[in-house]
Amino acid sequence: MHFIIVFTILLGAFCLQANAAPNNSFDAYYSYLWGGDHFSINSQRTEVQLKFDNFSGAGFNSKSNYGSGLFHIKMKIPTNKSGGIVPNFYLMGLPVGGDASKPHFEIDFEFMGSTGRLQTNVYNNDTGGREQRFQLWFDPSADYHTYEILWNPFNIQVFKNNIPGVTYPNVPMHVEASIWNAQFAGSVDWSKSPFFTYYTDFGFYGCPIQGNDIAACSSYNYFWNKYKELNTAQKEKMASYRKKYMTYDYCAQPAKTKIECAYNNV
Repeated sequence: MHFIIVFTILLGAFCLQANAAPNNSFDAYYSYLWGGDHFSINSQRTEVQLKFDNFSGAGFNSKSNYGSGLFHIKMKIPTNKSGGIVPNFYLMGLPVGGDASKPHFEIDFEFMGSTGRLQTNVYNNDTGGREQRFQLWFDPSADYHTYEILWNPFNIQVFKNNIPGVTYPNVPMHVEASIWNAQFAGSVDWSKSPFFTYYTDFGFYGCPIQGNDIAACSSYNYFWNKYKELNTAQKEKMASYRKKYMTYDYCAQPAKTKIECAYNNV
């Protein structure tokens, strides 16, 4: 199965969203994963708050594994400015609680602190190294913004506010979201702690599976599998926003460039 990874930020209407909206309740798709009292949810079960301090972070994960889909969420990152913290939303090919230091499949949205730096990364049955970083042109802590990952048999496309990378995942993936800290994101200013990230609009489109065979999820009966590439307008916007806002691209690093880089800039 052949995939092209398109990892970028594009602006404009995305036709997949013309489909009927799914149920947006947290409980329809997700479960609490970790964090104890650092995880909280409103009484309507429509908004989750994740707290991070020097004691713990928190996270949640999807109830099912998937073989393809359009994965969607809205996030609002912490308002208190600091490096080091990593609010995120991603697809993971390991079992829940698996050792992420080992080779695996993963598709990431990761904020590097709370100052508007966004990093995407892909693990292609390895340990990643496909970072692209953007300095966003808006404040992602001021309001909710939409984050989407389209994964189908032809490509992986990552969208921020509907703004549009190799053989790639042939294993089931589940969704996770969390807040934690990491050295690659800088140093945490603990005087600004605690940090709160908010999530809402939990509904997404996916092909749920049991077991490890994802072949059935490539069917054209799933509308998201009909999209094989970005259209001309999306490609132009992709190039424009990369030029304006991308601050780091692994494909531009001779020591890190990989085979999919031949596709990522078209």
